[in-house]
Amino acid sequence: ITPMAIIDLLAILPSYRPLRMLRVLLIFRLFKLFRYFNSMKLFANILASKQFELSTLSIFLGFIIFIGTIDFYLFENIHNGGQIKTLFDSFYWAIVTVGTVGYGDITPMTVGGRIVAMALILSGVGVLSFLISIVVTAFNEEIQQLRENTVYAELHRYKSFVIICGFGRVGQHIAKQLHKDRQHFVVLDINEEHVQKAKQLNYLVIHADASNNDILKSVGINKGATAVLCVTGDDVTNVYIALTSRHLNKDIQIISRANGQDNVKKMYQAGADNVIQPFEMAGTLVAEYIGQPAAFEAILGILHEESHILMEALHVQAGCMIDAKTVSDIGFKERKLVLLGIISMHPPSALKHKASYQLKNQHFYFNPEQFFRCRDGDLLVVLGRTEHISRFRNQLEKSQPNPRSKR
Repeated sequence: ITPMAIIDLLAILPSYRPLRMLRVLLIFRLFKLFRYFNSMKLFANILASKQFELSTLSIFLGFIIFIGTIDFYLFENIHNGGQIKTLFDSFYWAIVTVGTVGYGDITPMTVGGRIVAMALILSGVGVLSFLISIVVTAFNEEIQQLRENTVYAELHRYKSFVIICGFGRVGQHIAKQLHKDRQHFVVLDINEEHVQKAKQLNYLVIHADASNNDILKSVGINKGATAVLCVTGDDVTNVYIALTSRHLNKDIQIISRANGQDNVKKMYQAGADNVIQPFEMAGTLVAEYIGQPAAFEAILGILHEESHILMEALHVQAGCMIDAKTVSDIGFKERKLVLLGIISMHPPSALKHKASYQLKNQHFYFNPEQFFRCRDGDLLVVLGRTEHISRFRNQLEKSQPNPRSKR
C-alpha cells in the first residue's frame, strides 16, 4: 500500500455529518488533486512553448468572431425579419457557430445571414484544425524531453550503472550481455535509428551527443556511473568522449573502442583505462588458433552463449601442481582445455613472447608459447566445457598446500 493509495481511500470515504471529526477527511480530496499538479504544470509549459502560434490563432479567431457578430447583426436584426435583438444575441450566435455547436435556437432567415453562417462554420473548422495541429506539434517536440526526464529519474534510483556511448554492433552486444547479467546501464547515441532500436529492446536510452559535458553530467557521471564505454564507430568521437569523461570524473573506469592501431595511443592519452580493437582481436584469434578445432569450439561457444562452454580465470598458488611448470608440461590439450592467455605480475623474461601486452601493474600474454613458465600469482584464462574446467579446478585446489574453501 502506497501513501497515494491511502489518500485515494480516505478521499472517497463519506463524511458523516453526526460525527464532525470525520469531516476532516474532506481535506484529503484536495490532497488527491495535488497528484495531478505536476502534470497540469507540464501541460501548461508545453502550451507556453507555442505561445506565438496560439496568440496568432487567438487574434485570428477574435477577428472572425468580431466580423461575424457585426455582419449577423446587420443581416438578422428584427427590422430585417430576423431573430437578433441585441449585439449580445449576435455575439452569442457567432460563438455557437464558430464552435460548430449549432443549438438551433437562433437560425439565419436572410440570404446574407446564411452566407455569414457558412463562412463562420468553415472558419471554425479551420481554427479547430490549426489548434489541434499546434498542440500535437508541441507534444511531439516535448515528448523526447519527457522520455529523457523519465530516464534521468530512473537512473537516479540506481546506486551504480554503466554508460554505453554508441549503440552500434559492439554497443548492442555489450548491452545484451549487461542486460543478461542484470546490470544497470544507459545508452547514449545521436543516431535516431540506433535510439529506436534500443527503445524496442526496453533499454534506458537518451538521444543525445555523448561527448557533451551537460549530457554526461545529467546522466550522473559523477553520481552513480561506474564505467563509461566509448564504443561508437568513429575513433575521433571515442577519443573526445573519453577526454570529456576523464575531465568530469578522474576516477571512473573508461573503456574505449579503437578501429585503427594508430589511434590506440590517442585513446590512452585521452584518459581511457583500456582500449579494445574488435577487428584486430578477431584476426588475432583466427590466426593464433588455426588448426585447433577445440579452441574454435570454445570461442564460438562463448560467443553464441552456449551454457556448456565457459571461460574462467584460475589462480596459480605456490606449491600447486602447475607452479613453476611450463605450458607444455601442464598439457592443456590433453585436458581438453584452451589456454587463452596468462595474466602475470612478473615482468617478461629474457625469452621474447610474440603476444605480450602491458597492463597497469601486470602483463597479459595472449596464447603463450609452450616454454612459458607459470609462477605463483599468475592468472590462467582458460576456455572449455564446464566439466573439463571443473575437473582442472578441483585438481588445482587439491594440490595446493592450503586449499581455499569453496564459496
